[in-house]
Amino acid sequence: MSQAAPARTRICADCDGFPVVAIDTGMRHRDGTRKTFPVTCPTCQGTGRAPAPALVRAAR
Repeated sequence: MSQAAPARTRICADCDGFPVVAIDTGMRHRDGTRKTFPVTCPTCQGTGRAPAPALVRAAR
């Protein structure tokens, strides 16, 4: 049985790799379809990958 390979990129912990979602407003268009709007993850800005760790400068 083969082993699962780990992900090659770091997935954003906040959106879990689903950076853009469609939110339903509860309203409908005239043709009956639902009105939705896209929302992007504020942590990764819609990339789905974890942001690079910030460099820390320590004073001596």
